[in-house]
Amino acid sequence: MKFNKLMAAFAISSFVSSPVWAQTITGKIIDKSGQPIAFAEIHLDQEKTHVFSDEQGNFELKNVAEGITELHVSAENFSHYNQKITVAGQDISGLEISLNDTVMEIIDVHATPLHSSTIESALPVNVLSADELRLKQASTLGETLKNEVGVHSSYYGPVSSSPIIRGLDGPRVLISQNGLDVGDASRVGGDHVVSSETSTATQIEVLRGPATLFYGSGAIGGVVNIVDNRVPTSTDTMAEWQLQHNDVADENEASFALNTGSGQVALHLDGFWRESNDYDIPGYATSEDEHDDHEEEHEEEHDEHEGEKGTLANSASKSSGFTIGTSYLLENGFIGFSYGRMDREYGIPGHGHHEEEHEEEGHEDEEHVEENVFADLEQNRFQMISDLNFDDKFLSRLASKFAYTDYQHQEIENGEVGTTFKNESIEARVDVYHQEWNGWNGAWTLHFKDSDFEALGEEAFTPPSSTTSFAFAWLEENHLNEQWLLQLGARVEYVEIEPFGMHDNEHEEEHDEHDEEEHHDIEKQDFTPVSASVGLVWDYQQGYNLGFSASFSQRAPSAAELFSNGPHIGTNTFEVGALYEVEPHGDHLDIEVSNQDVELETSYNLDMTWRKFEGDFGFVVSAFYNHIEDYYYQQDTGLFMEGGHDHDEHNAVEEDHGEEEGLPVFVYRQDDVDLYGLEAEFVYQVTSSLKATVFGDYIRAELSDGGNLPRIPPMRVGGQLNYQAEQYAAELSVSHYFEQNDIAAYETSTDSYTMLDANFNYYLSGVSDSDWASDTIVFVKGQNLTDEEARVHSSFLKEDAPLPGRSISLGIRGSF
Repeated sequence: MKFNKLMAAFAISSFVSSPVWAQTITGKIIDKSGQPIAFAEIHLDQEKTHVFSDEQGNFELKNVAEGITELHVSAENFSHYNQKITVAGQDISGLEISLNDTVMEIIDVHATPLHSSTIESALPVNVLSADELRLKQASTLGETLKNEVGVHSSYYGPVSSSPIIRGLDGPRVLISQNGLDVGDASRVGGDHVVSSETSTATQIEVLRGPATLFYGSGAIGGVVNIVDNRVPTSTDTMAEWQLQHNDVADENEASFALNTGSGQVALHLDGFWRESNDYDIPGYATSEDEHDDHEEEHEEEHDEHEGEKGTLANSASKSSGFTIGTSYLLENGFIGFSYGRMDREYGIPGHGHHEEEHEEEGHEDEEHVEENVFADLEQNRFQMISDLNFDDKFLSRLASKFAYTDYQHQEIENGEVGTTFKNESIEARVDVYHQEWNGWNGAWTLHFKDSDFEALGEEAFTPPSSTTSFAFAWLEENHLNEQWLLQLGARVEYVEIEPFGMHDNEHEEEHDEHDEEEHHDIEKQDFTPVSASVGLVWDYQQGYNLGFSASFSQRAPSAAELFSNGPHIGTNTFEVGALYEVEPHGDHLDIEVSNQDVELETSYNLDMTWRKFEGDFGFVVSAFYNHIEDYYYQQDTGLFMEGGHDHDEHNAVEEDHGEEEGLPVFVYRQDDVDLYGLEAEFVYQVTSSLKATVFGDYIRAELSDGGNLPRIPPMRVGGQLNYQAEQYAAELSVSHYFEQNDIAAYETSTDSYTMLDANFNYYLSGVSDSDWASDTIVFVKGQNLTDEEARVHSSFLKEDAPLPGRSISLGIRGSF
């Protein structure tokens, strides 16, 4: 049913107009000394097609529509160049465009409807692409991005990890693929994997700060957009491939991506495979603090289980996936379709369920048994994208995006399915761009999203629910002059969250009793979040600018934040939503539906960014302040549910953390909070071959009436040296994470640690004239070279799953 709606909506919006294409633009790209720049990319603002300059720096753009447009030029190691031009009734020739050197990497950003790059946005943006992306690529999205300034990782072991942006994650950070929600369950629990693969991505973009105008209330903390070519826009034949082995988990990985086509039909195919065993760690998985708390109790047990030292149990995983896509290329754009499949099976490390059977008095305890808990994930995703340009007095471009996602993962204990999570979603987005009017360029966005989420089984901590949203947004920008760029935007949306019972006869009898007993009578909730922002970019001096942003953003709570009421096997917690009241009575805990209304989360955000991006020395320094009213967060109550893995026996309460026989009770609360911090990156080109970078970030997150938010990343500083020669490249980096002792109630502090990494690339083009070797690289990567024990403060598994020990990766990758 959802897919039929998707097809109908796409067919209605993907109409084709008859533009008038007439003119040709030719020119030359040079540097400041007048030397030609080869392989510079040139494209027009409203067009997806692009051309590259030849070895003499010459380029030609054909079939350009009449009207006012903006010419964009970019090249590696050069600053971007933008110029407005008017295409009238004749060709434009003889353009000479001079680019300035830069030590900063400047990349165009796809995550925003209006054109921008990493230096042209009022908000700071991180972008990983090309060799840097391949270098930092990990098996999870959070670990891939964890070294980006302002970004940390939730780290649920090596199997699951989501990005944390400026202290915010979960339902406040949207994970999108080509601009559309990935449609998984990663924002419901820390043990849930982000169902998007980085090995086949071409670019990953991180928008720090509220991006609600572009993506809705689920992006109040930021956006991570994974860009790939699954819907191709060119028939050029291009391919990438990679093989890699990692010794820390005996991990093997292979991936490839191919674009090709003929005539007006473009084709894309990509795939990946990855398999790993339990990974190596320095020492024991459980922290020394935990050992000290139970030293006498566990001393003999540790002697018995000496084999557990040096390995994190239940941290193995295997995954695979593929994508096929095709597009029909038109004179004024394209219409494309793709299908993607992902399968992933992974252990859930640090699982705290333990069973000990005791014989009658006088007999020894039987062997301690730890349950084997793992997850089995599968996802099917259909995506359609259309991008059309028009020669019209009013309309200039129509960009449409649609996705249908069918997601499921099962949490399995000792061979039996404990809980099944399902999410069936449909999303449609249409951006309508108008022609320039009095210097203003802008777009209107219509956005629809519908998600049916279910958690089924013995440990379904939230009832099935449907979340539907409709939104309208308006964004405008104006280059007031050569120095000032003004960006304005507003968005209003309607969000409806409705819990529902099981209508499938197969499951109805099984779950009706659970729904009545655990989730009680809860009603449909609806919200109307409103967001607005103003941004300024001031190019006050050649090669420098200041970005300022002020925003008002509102977020509707997620279904899990409202309706949760039960044990969550993956995170080993008993979760209670904001719609419930929790009252301890002796040895029992009463959980009843609250009479108090829940509120929208409202954020007031200020952000300032200072950039220097030309010459041998560059930097980006950002400061932010974010006051959030009615912030939803999980509060540790200090109570335990005994027998929490059996719904019939979850009433007993333990208040002593020293006796963790049950599940800790976490309740969603609403309070006002303040988050503020600093982020900085400095880059210096020491010589033509050697580049040095220093970076750091700091986040402070406090409850407005006193106290700290839990699991906030600590302050971090680091640096790296990059050496680039003709036939090889090398990098040495170090990151120091400070002790985190600004902690919430019942939270423990985390020690500081330092990570030392290095990598080496060798280019085979220097030793062979073969075509296959021309773009082939053999690489070696070393991580945590000092084999330091490190625990991630923002992780639910901090006490049970340290970061991997010393790791050496060897691989080969290439392209043609």
